[in-house]
Amino acid sequence: MSEFQGKTAVISGGAEGIGLSVARAVGKQGMNVVIGDIDEPQLKLAEQLLCDEGIEVLALPLDVTKPEQWQQIATSAQERFGKIHMLVNNAGVSGTPGVIEKTNIQDWNWVMDVNLMGVIYGTQTLIPLMKQHGEGGWLINVASMAGMIGVPMGQAYTASKVAVVGMSESWRAELTPQNIQVSVLCPAFVQTRINLSSRNKPSEYQTASDNEQEMSPARAAMAEHMQKVIDRGLAVEVVGERVIEAIRANELYIFTHPNYRTVLQKRFEAVDQAFERAAASPLVSHLLDEEIDGFM
Repeated sequence: MSEFQGKTAVISGGAEGIGLSVARAVGKQGMNVVIGDIDEPQLKLAEQLLCDEGIEVLALPLDVTKPEQWQQIATSAQERFGKIHMLVNNAGVSGTPGVIEKTNIQDWNWVMDVNLMGVIYGTQTLIPLMKQHGEGGWLINVASMAGMIGVPMGQAYTASKVAVVGMSESWRAELTPQNIQVSVLCPAFVQTRINLSSRNKPSEYQTASDNEQEMSPARAAMAEHMQKVIDRGLAVEVVGERVIEAIRANELYIFTHPNYRTVLQKRFEAVDQAFERAAASPLVSHLLDEEIDGFM
C-alpha cells in the first residue's frame, strides 16, 4: 500500500498548472485532495477533471492572502476527510517584470502577499493540525529557480521565492522531530499561465497601468518573449510526478531542471570564493576557529 493511501492533501492554487499537476499525482497515489483557488470558474473545471479520474476531491474558493479563508479550508477539509496530512503551498503570481524604479509598490505588495504571506498563512493554519494528530506528514512549498539565483527585472518575484526557500530550510529543521517532512519545489520554466497571473489580480492591488487597454511596446515585447520561453518549458504533468518521486526520497530541494546545475554552481563558487577572502582578511580571520551557533 502507498504511504499516501487514504490521507489528505490541501493544495493552494490547485485549479491549474503545477497545483493541479500535484493534485492529480497525489490523487493517483490514493490521497484525498482539497484544492483551493481564487479562480472559481477554473476551480470547477479542475474539480470535474479530478472527479473524472476517480480522485476524492473537495474544491473551495481560496484567496491565500486572507487568513480567514485558510481557516475555512482547514475546517471544511477536516469535516469532509478528517485528518490533514499534506500541505502544498503552491499559489503564486509573477508580478510585472520591470526595472527597479518602475516596479510600483502595489505590485510589490501583491507579489509578497500572495507568494510569501500566502505560504505563511497556510503553514500557520495547517501545520498545527498535523502536529495534533501525530501521524506526521508533508509540507511542500513551491518556490522557483528564482529562489536560488536572482532573476533580472523580476525583483519582487525573486525576493518572494528566496524567502520561501529560506523558510523551507528553517521549517525542515523545526518540523523533522514531528515527522513532518518539508520540501521546497524549485522549477525553472514550466508550461503554466503564471505569466498571465494579473488576470486574477484583486482590485486593491491594481494601478492605472493594469487597466490600460494597450501595453507599451517594451512591455509587449517582454510579454511576447516570456510567452515563448514558457511555451518551450517543461510539460506541467511531469512536475507532479517529480514531486512524488522527490518526497519519497526525502529531498529538501526538489529540482525539475537538472540543466540549471551549472548556473547554480557558478553562484556556489562565488560564495566559496567570498568566504576565502573573508578567511584571509585580518579584520575577521580570527573567527575561523570560533564555534558556530544558531545555524546548525
